[in-house]
Amino acid sequence: MAKVLLIDDDVELTSLLTEYLVEEGFDARAVHDGRLGVDESLSNQFDIIVLDIMMPRMNGIEVLQRIRRTSDVPVLMLTARGDNVDRITGLNLGADDYVPKPCSPDELVARLRAILRRSRRQNLGETGARLVEAGALVLNIGARSAEWQGRQLDLTGAEYSILEVLARNAGQLVSKQDMAKRVFGQPLAPFDRRIDVHVSSIRQKLGITETGQSWIRTVRGQGYQLVTDA
Repeated sequence: MAKVLLIDDDVELTSLLTEYLVEEGFDARAVHDGRLGVDESLSNQFDIIVLDIMMPRMNGIEVLQRIRRTSDVPVLMLTARGDNVDRITGLNLGADDYVPKPCSPDELVARLRAILRRSRRQNLGETGARLVEAGALVLNIGARSAEWQGRQLDLTGAEYSILEVLARNAGQLVSKQDMAKRVFGQPLAPFDRRIDVHVSSIRQKLGITETGQSWIRTVRGQGYQLVTDA
């Protein structure tokens, strides 16, 4: 039974979501203040956190920053519909995914389960190392870890999954829709920039080639391609 912490100042909404999550087999708890959310998340063991961005006293971005200082627990953000700034900021700070409000309980549960599946694959690992190599990139599939040019990469769960898709198809174009289906388990909605934001973060971590280009090339309107030589 996965333990879920909801951090949202909307008491009526969290009551509804908590009841629905329990019916779906989750162990759910809710707090309605950002500071309490930080304390609760760090003092108890949760499998995943649902975090609202817009809260008084301490907003969701501040809460996420404090959680990420000491914990890599998966975080699903609840964001205002159309607020791309908060979404991009949250993803860059290490959130795993987001759902725009208002959202249906069914969609929330589907997103939670997708994130938990990725997290459990990462935590369980596999017996023996299975490596995927693409130029200077080496992925350990069992440990879900990545080395780039001999150094360990610090990646979020979503970033690792995207990089694995690109590495397995190194030198080939991978469409954003195909990437989204493999990583998030569903296609992208119109104006959904999750893949773009995660790829931008990965690019920063890989650096640039000797010729000043990105190791992940963009094919406008189509997708991305991982190159293995400068």
